[in-house]
Amino acid sequence: MFDWLGFRKGLPLWWSYRLNRHLKEDVEHIFEGIASTRIDILRTWVETYWSHLDRLQRQLADAAGAAVWPQDASVAARLLTASMKSGVDFSEVFVLNERSAVIFSTYASHVGKVYEYGSVLEKGLEASKKGSKCLFGPFSDPLTLTIGPSTSPFHDAMTLAFISPIMVAGEWKGAVIGRVPNDVLGDLIQRESGHVYPDSGDNYLFMAKPGLNKQIVPGTALSRSRFEDLTFTHGDNLKDGVRTDYGIVGVKAHTELELIFTDPATGQLHPGVAGTIAKGSNLFVEFPGYSDYRHISVIGKGVTFQLPHCPDVWGMMCEGDLEEVYRIRSIDWKLFRLHLSLVFFHAVLCVCGFWLLSGAVSTLVGAGILGAASLVFGFVGASLMRRKGSKPVARHLAKINQFIRINAEGKGDLTQRLKVDEFAGDETRDLAKWINNMIDSLEGIMLQVKQAAAEVQLSQGHMTESADNTEQSTGRMSVKIHDMIRSLRGQLKDIDVAKDVTQNMSGTLRELEEKASAQIAVAQDEVERIGEKMTDISAKVAETNQTIQTFLQTTQEIPKLLKVIEEISAQTNLLSLNASIEAARVGEHGKGFAVVAGEIRKLADLTKKSTEEINETIEHIERHAKEAFLSMEEGTRVVTEGTQIVAAASEILSAANAHDTMKTQVVEEVVALMEKVAAVSKENRQISAEVERTVQELVQDMSHVRQTTSDVGAITESLLLLVNQFHLTESRIR
Repeated sequence: MFDWLGFRKGLPLWWSYRLNRHLKEDVEHIFEGIASTRIDILRTWVETYWSHLDRLQRQLADAAGAAVWPQDASVAARLLTASMKSGVDFSEVFVLNERSAVIFSTYASHVGKVYEYGSVLEKGLEASKKGSKCLFGPFSDPLTLTIGPSTSPFHDAMTLAFISPIMVAGEWKGAVIGRVPNDVLGDLIQRESGHVYPDSGDNYLFMAKPGLNKQIVPGTALSRSRFEDLTFTHGDNLKDGVRTDYGIVGVKAHTELELIFTDPATGQLHPGVAGTIAKGSNLFVEFPGYSDYRHISVIGKGVTFQLPHCPDVWGMMCEGDLEEVYRIRSIDWKLFRLHLSLVFFHAVLCVCGFWLLSGAVSTLVGAGILGAASLVFGFVGASLMRRKGSKPVARHLAKINQFIRINAEGKGDLTQRLKVDEFAGDETRDLAKWINNMIDSLEGIMLQVKQAAAEVQLSQGHMTESADNTEQSTGRMSVKIHDMIRSLRGQLKDIDVAKDVTQNMSGTLRELEEKASAQIAVAQDEVERIGEKMTDISAKVAETNQTIQTFLQTTQEIPKLLKVIEEISAQTNLLSLNASIEAARVGEHGKGFAVVAGEIRKLADLTKKSTEEINETIEHIERHAKEAFLSMEEGTRVVTEGTQIVAAASEILSAANAHDTMKTQVVEEVVALMEKVAAVSKENRQISAEVERTVQELVQDMSHVRQTTSDVGAITESLLLLVNQFHLTESRIR
């Protein structure tokens, strides 16, 4: 009946399970929920940190231009530092070149190190050289210990590396690598302040099927156990050694790779881990449970999974001691037991009273005495029922009600937790425990929303700065184009005058040929002046072309910033959805949080909508800028043609001064050329008008961009104001 537990250990556990066997379905849902939530947390976290490295790699490529690496080391350092600030769990971000040498790093002493054959990163780099990302680890790296922790209060040499290859034309040219202390994984899946089973619950990772790390045996620990933490006081500690009837189970430095989850009684993988590896998913919450590596009865959920770009299949166990899980004693059971005791003592009192008073007093007196005794006993019993039964329950419910009321209005102190030890081992303690778990989840979500909003605000600042620079470039371009158009109009006026002069000269020459020399001289002066104007216009057109090219390059920076805001907006939307789910668990008391989560989701949608509008506006700006550039190129061609025509006219006039006999013919040729120049001038008029109109549209578009950017800033400010209503533990990243 008691299986491997034996009678002495098995009987109390069996009785606890029997009293609470109606809770089995709830317990199953609890462990299923814990496992599902923790896997989602891990996968979301990994995807987020891959996105940080992807963004960094794009920024490095933009800064490098045609080269593989940025030529300015200070630019690379700035980009790596910014990536570290966004990915707070990174303790270092560094870049390798094609020789596997560190060329840039946020940890200066690391620069110059070469990861040769046999290095700690060897297998991860081999996978990346095939062109694939690789989540490599955990592995022991003394440098991780030297650099120090990122966000985890625990720290040792165990490391997780995000390796993103840099490929050029199909060839491996290096990698961007993010270093994360592996203890961060323990914090992600443990979440101490909201732990469902604080006395014994342990969520831990283990190797299920090695794909890259073949040297790691299945069943080997991959994350820190709660029983390694020296702050954990509910029993023995793995650092000091967990004592069992079959010896001491302990670790020297850290749980990862040192501990294999075996049953000390058999030396084989304990049933929870073995069943999970064999079946992929394993749920067991019934008596007598199964023996774990401490050889005590535990129950829980095991599941295998694979993280993005991780070649290995990992397993996770979410466990609790059977004794703690079914430790609860229902309020109904307590009241029933107390009431049963009072009924028993009342029956004893009646029997004893009747026996003592029988024959000693009259029946009437005896009945009166027993009635009075019953009233006294009933009053004492009622007082005892209230003091031991309903009053403690009411007091605990009042404490829970006060705690929820403080937080339910959307401006609560999310750093506070109910003290579970102050509650009796009944439904009120269970309720307090789940409220703590919900508040812990909401605080984590609010902190992520706050961090995401801060990143949006930072990106919006960069975008505003870029928009300002673009607007300034547009303004300068507009001024130069106006100058050019003013010069064009002067040149066109001069061309009209020259045309009139040559036409008049042609008619007069037939009557007064002797005056031809003077008229030709006047025309030559006019043509030379036109040539000078043409040269000025050509210079201004070239300068304007350069300005438009600079403007196009500036506008191309804005979509990259918008992409960052879109990613953060999507993450904020996901976080708000998680907040709504967590709030829904509490029911009526979580409505305040649900309202806040809805507002956050609306703000995230507004941010996404604004970024889409900005994208459309930027595309509109780029289209107009390209049109302006094409128009300016056409203007350059026309001006060049005009310059050539003016040069030809000047040459003809010069020849005319030397050959008087050909003056009539020359004048006719000049008239024909001037008519061509007049045609070119008309074309220039149309192009200049089109360029001026395009520039005005660009100026209007930039004003729209600035307005939309301001809207994004206002939305971000509203989001931060909403989140800042809550008092959060700033030291908690999750």
